[in-house]
Amino acid sequence: MTTVPGSQHLSQDPALDGIASAAAGDAGLTDADLLTDYLPVLAQAVAAGNRLSRSNLASFRDAGRTAAARGIALRSVLDLFLSASWRLWRYLPAVADPAVDRTAVVRAAELMLRAADDVVGALTEGFQLARRELVAAQAAARREFVDDLLLGGTQELAVLVERAASFGLTLAGPHAVVVVRADQSFTDASPVTVMLERAILGSKADADALVTTKDGSLVVIFAAPDRAAVEQVINGLTGSLPAAATASGVQLRRTAQVGAWRMGVGLAHQGPGGVRLSYDQAREALRLGSRSDVSGQVLDAADFMVHRVLTRDESAIRELIDALLTPLTVARGGAEPLLRTLEAYFAAGGNASLGARSLHLSVRAFTYRLARIGRLTGRDPADPAQRFELQTAVAGARLLGWPEGR
Repeated sequence: MTTVPGSQHLSQDPALDGIASAAAGDAGLTDADLLTDYLPVLAQAVAAGNRLSRSNLASFRDAGRTAAARGIALRSVLDLFLSASWRLWRYLPAVADPAVDRTAVVRAAELMLRAADDVVGALTEGFQLARRELVAAQAAARREFVDDLLLGGTQELAVLVERAASFGLTLAGPHAVVVVRADQSFTDASPVTVMLERAILGSKADADALVTTKDGSLVVIFAAPDRAAVEQVINGLTGSLPAAATASGVQLRRTAQVGAWRMGVGLAHQGPGGVRLSYDQAREALRLGSRSDVSGQVLDAADFMVHRVLTRDESAIRELIDALLTPLTVARGGAEPLLRTLEAYFAAGGNASLGARSLHLSVRAFTYRLARIGRLTGRDPADPAQRFELQTAVAGARLLGWPEGR
């Protein structure tokens, strides 16, 4: 039987080349270059009766890092080296020479198996280190992209569009942003974030959506060609978030335990600049919803158009409040009961009976309050034009927290 000299290099010995090629076929690889000088080093170590040196193991650790960088599966890498080991065995001088004592064969087997074990350990360590570095690099690149997209950066929009493609986004069409804030902060790759991501994407790995976190909030950037696409994302999230405390019945689906939560929904816009605008609108909806005491967990920016207009010129709205509502502070109990009366009246479409019912008041008491408001403000809530002034002033007061201390 042909033997393989232990000192020859892989590229210099046809027998070793054949073993390497066969091992690559076993592992499903096109070539065996990851083996580097594994076969001659192994053969020489067995022949000399020595273990592999640290420098040898360091080179195989580097081979593991190279495999990870190429995206080769760890199973294939280990299969390559172990197949090369057992294929080399029969050609070793200590095994192939019939005159060799069987004790020497056993000793050669122990040395070879131990060397293979050391190499596999080095390969695995190098592979895992490289994978950890790759994951960290990808996470850093993703975070940098999200910051540039949502907060703005020095990069041109065309560059953002190109970078977005590597994260599953095609920013040529309209996109919208949803922001979820909860008692428990969201973090990237946490079980809760992964659960909500699956609720949105489902089994569609190529879905045009990106689920990430920013400042403890969950942020979803998604294609929004129509309202149905927006509703699909909202339903996916609300179905996996805890139901409101007042909700009745048994919740059958497993929910993300994040405590109380609220969701801001931005409008759909085109391009990277549109994503940034939608993100700002979603956050603004959360802010305005909190300041205006709006009920409900889903706050749509489309429902806050008037509120946004009011907050753009705070000095003007304060002048309106001072002119119309400050006189209410002299009433018994202060301005708050009269403000609630106006809100109930506006919500009832100017129907005093319905407004009184919502506040659990008699119609007489309710109309008395309206008359009192008319005398103090000089505006008749029943007059359409004057009612508009009062309604605008009340909405501004709620947004600005007037009267102070409320």
